Amino acid sequence: MTRILIVGAGATGGYFGARLARAARDVTFLVRPRRAAELRADGLRITTLEGSERLEPKLVTATELDGPYDLVLLTVKAGSLEAGLQDLKPAVGPRTAIVPFLNGIDHLDVIDTQFPSAVLGAVAKVAAQLIPDGAITVSPPGASLEIGELDGGHTARLRDTAAALDVAGFDVQVSDRILTSMWHKWVFIATTTTITCIAQGTIGDVAAVSGGKGFADAALAEAAAVSGAAGHPLPDAAYVALQATVTQEGSPFAPSMYRDVLDVRPTEVEHVLASLARAAKRLDLSAPLLNAAVVRLRVHNQRVANASRPG
Repeated sequence: MTRILIVGAGATGGYFGARLARAARDVTFLVRPRRAAELRADGLRITTLEGSERLEPKLVTATELDGPYDLVLLTVKAGSLEAGLQDLKPAVGPRTAIVPFLNGIDHLDVIDTQFPSAVLGAVAKVAAQLIPDGAITVSPPGASLEIGELDGGHTARLRDTAAALDVAGFDVQVSDRILTSMWHKWVFIATTTTITCIAQGTIGDVAAVSGGKGFADAALAEAAAVSGAAGHPLPDAAYVALQATVTQEGSPFAPSMYRDVLDVRPTEVEHVLASLARAAKRLDLSAPLLNAAVVRLRVHNQRVANASRPG
């Protein structure tokens, strides 16, 4: 049986890991001591529209890793990537496949530097939140996972990975254009983050005011232009669908970074927005809204850091 290590047990890692564990996959969570103590005391708790469940997950901390795993799902946030890669070194052998759930694409090179040729591309989607009591709440629509070799190849390890992840609770697809899929998700996240964090409201809040839809259209045009210039244009139908999503009146949607702002937590601005802004500059594209959002969130992150300092 494939040995699976989930690095992190937050909203995304906890949900996907729980579904795999429910399907009798051999799943272990690599977590920090504090989260390990929390999960040992209260279990891994998932709440969906169908109800709530509680699992007793198999856990290890970094000092307890016992040799290589076949598959590693890397579900940490960008700010914890370097530490997570250091922690999981004993878990990576010559045949280990690493599937990162991070946004953007910069993490691919970071992982490849430490674990050459181990990484697969991935796009994970789930509307999940880790609430203050340590439980995970999941909202519609359903979860999905798209994976692929970065060069588009159809390899044995890709087939084995897809088979190991094919369980009830989320859809799994194999793609021969996974980098394009990752770029398109990046466009969605950057667009919705730019809109909500500059305007300080949900997608529906912004769409409801005069000029809001035009502002959202402009934010989408900037992000999509970067993706297109990088060789990953959005098809017309996908662009129109995304445009409708980000200008929808009454939509309660807000991306995770906007929720981080509301909850006074640090955001992933450098990995998601600043990285895309740098790509725009390299491609000689103007991105004033994207750059404004970067400054806005850097100020937020600085305030959070200042507030956490003693004295």
